[in-house]
Amino acid sequence: MSQVVQFNFPAIIRFGTGAVKELSSHLKEQGKMRPLVVTDPIVATLPFFLEIIDDLKKGGLSPTVYAEMHKNPVKSDVLNGKTAFAGADCDSIVGIGGGVGLDVARAIALAINHHRDLFDYDDLIGGDKYVTEDVPYFVTVPTTSGTGSEVGRSAIIADDETHQKKILFSPKLLASRVFADPSLTFGLPPFVTAATGMDALTHNMEAYVAKNYHPMCDGIALEGIKLIAKSIEKATHEGHNEIARADMMLASLMGAVAFQKGLGVVHSLAHPMSQLLDTHHGLANAVNLPYGMKFNLQGFESRFDDMANAFGLKNGNGIQLIDELFKLNERLGLPTKLSAIDVKEEHLEPLADLAFADFCHPNNPKPVTRADFRAIYQEAF
Repeated sequence: MSQVVQFNFPAIIRFGTGAVKELSSHLKEQGKMRPLVVTDPIVATLPFFLEIIDDLKKGGLSPTVYAEMHKNPVKSDVLNGKTAFAGADCDSIVGIGGGVGLDVARAIALAINHHRDLFDYDDLIGGDKYVTEDVPYFVTVPTTSGTGSEVGRSAIIADDETHQKKILFSPKLLASRVFADPSLTFGLPPFVTAATGMDALTHNMEAYVAKNYHPMCDGIALEGIKLIAKSIEKATHEGHNEIARADMMLASLMGAVAFQKGLGVVHSLAHPMSQLLDTHHGLANAVNLPYGMKFNLQGFESRFDDMANAFGLKNGNGIQLIDELFKLNERLGLPTKLSAIDVKEEHLEPLADLAFADFCHPNNPKPVTRADFRAIYQEAF
């Protein structure tokens, strides 16, 4: 994308190389001069981030950077960000990063004018009914092509002690503007590109087979699968391939839109690995994706045929698609077994317990028992 274009779905999205250069002028147009810029500790040190901060300052703004967060964010990260917002008398929030930075930014936006315990707003217990106040002006800038959090309406935050994940959700948490600039992903290492890309693929595939009815999400998910199939290897191995990077960023936001339909067994397999072992979420999805899809295949063959064709397997079927997922991981330099990413035999029982308690698999196309989770982990081990 050599020019910046705009589309709305439903957030206003400015997409294309150079889009992030519009951030300073946009905030000034909104009368927002003191943004809290939220990102993770790694992004906060990168040249492109420092350039963004410099552009804001040159534009006459007074940004405050908040980058104190864990690899899998917890409640205290959010509360410390709320304190930083108040301490600097900020008037807006800019989330910059992948899923971690954007989730924390969104949760801080919720917390500023909502003063109950943060987990009272957990969507799984109906906490969205307490989201009654306005949130600060909030914009997002994605720096990976994986979670699609830039267009999301929820944040996943864990308890500091138990590491149990909570979903903070409200339409009010949708960004007012998204600046999706593929050039920010040019410098990502191959592993990060591959793992986050497989996260996006998992979002699209799980959304397509999720049991809820949402034909619009189905169409978006298939297009996301198509874009990833033709671009993820080029983006991983040819880091500055602008077309591939743009396709991956589009597919990532498509996945996040599509999975409002639901996710499923793969995410319920992956989440416990982050909770128990601090595994990178995209990597956990990548390894578990072929095994979870294999579990779902029987009875949903026509859906798998659709995905195989979207993946470029002409006249393909689910068996061929699953085989291709294993091969894709190998071509991307990602493992195909849990044992290759520090999962031990003794982890399988507690992982199965956590997976069965996870919030994603109720939307899986077929029921998943605790015994099913244990068996899938064993096969993947």
